[in-house]
Amino acid sequence: MFTKRFFAGAFLLASLLIPSLSAAQKRQVMLDRVVAIVGGSSILYSEVRDYADALVEQRRAEGYTSDRDPMNEALETLMRQKLLYNQSLLDSVSVGGDISVFVEQRLQAMIQEEGSIAKFEEKQHMPIFNYREMLRQKVTEQEGARAMQNHVIEDVIVTPGEVERYFKGLTEEEVPLIPEQYVYAHIVRYPDSQEAAKQRTKERLLEMRERVISGKSSLATLARTYSVDPGSAMRGGEYPPGPLEQLTPPFADALSKLKPGQISEVVETDYGFHIIELIDEPKNNLYHYRHILLKPTFTNEELMAPNRYLDSLAKVIRADSISFEAAALQHSQDDMTKQNGGLVTNHDILMSNPSYANVKYSNTKFTRESFGDGKSLQDYAAISSLKVGQVSNPFMTADLKGNELSKIIKLLEVIPTHAATLEDDYLTIEEMALNEKKEKVFREWLKEKIDGIYVFIDPEFRNGEFDFPNWVK
Repeated sequence: MFTKRFFAGAFLLASLLIPSLSAAQKRQVMLDRVVAIVGGSSILYSEVRDYADALVEQRRAEGYTSDRDPMNEALETLMRQKLLYNQSLLDSVSVGGDISVFVEQRLQAMIQEEGSIAKFEEKQHMPIFNYREMLRQKVTEQEGARAMQNHVIEDVIVTPGEVERYFKGLTEEEVPLIPEQYVYAHIVRYPDSQEAAKQRTKERLLEMRERVISGKSSLATLARTYSVDPGSAMRGGEYPPGPLEQLTPPFADALSKLKPGQISEVVETDYGFHIIELIDEPKNNLYHYRHILLKPTFTNEELMAPNRYLDSLAKVIRADSISFEAAALQHSQDDMTKQNGGLVTNHDILMSNPSYANVKYSNTKFTRESFGDGKSLQDYAAISSLKVGQVSNPFMTADLKGNELSKIIKLLEVIPTHAATLEDDYLTIEEMALNEKKEKVFREWLKEKIDGIYVFIDPEFRNGEFDFPNWVK
């Protein structure tokens, strides 16, 4: 389908072009000639060559081949990106997320892989600040194009009638095969010593705060050593300027009250405990800060206590002295499931991502691929050893926010692999119908935009195969 092809291309823009920057620098100057112009943006031969090489390499790794010339496919992908990015600027379409954060994370990972900044610069044949700027420009364009694409199709919807007509129009070979699915319930227990662990964490942060205020250390140095925030620890806890609206409320509230150089009191959020430093005066309501994040930690004895509790409870359930549903209501500490017999849903995943926080996406059926993508792999490991109706032994895992816990689960149902039906797999079919409609809307929009923009293509590439032939004018 076009949807798979198009969105695979969007993914490649982010995953293939970024690593290719160093290769582009090593190309011969004679290769760096302009082979296409879209609007006012040019595309170099070296860019097309690097993208094509990366495209071939990824497809080889995936065991996939294409009859289409990779150079021509790479050129069209880059032209489409240029058009989308330029249009995003004209339409003032904002990019979600913080590009600076992504760039810095990517850059720090590459430096760590090489072992030092000096070795990194030697490999890239340029100073790190030059590479950072090149990377920033690449990512800005890619994410701008992605945002524009999403903007074009964000209001597309499908009605139940459209979904039904779409499904009835599928051939037998086109009807999707739904993998084996599992329905299960759980009983969750957190360590009883949570308050003590929280207090220990607060005290550690208060000690760090005192060290910073007394001048014995800097918050940046302590963040590199102790912070458990993977997005900022390597940069001394620092985040680039951003709006308060992107931050969780307790954190944003504390940050808004600081003056440059001030250190906050200990702030508790769903992610743990923080101390925050405002780096400089906010500009245009953008706050530049650094912080240290710590999570409560437990002793082995504290972690094993809920396991022992659940082990005893599981024995009582297996002896039919209490039903799993009644035990969940009385003993589970998961407020989202205890009232429903412990039945596990994807509500927690939906609530963690506002873009998908819609009750219509609620689901109690999980495929193998669902685990590790929101639901823990430990859940699947327990399920795979059970028969329907059996209760697992207790095991330790963590919730979406990283809080440690123990649980037991009961396997309620295994739904075999089957061809999708409207009755049982409506959401899957609705997604397919929606993607097809989005594809149609986007293609019509893109064709119109290509017709209305200046495009030059080098004669060497004009006779190639284009998904949109009107690129050639």
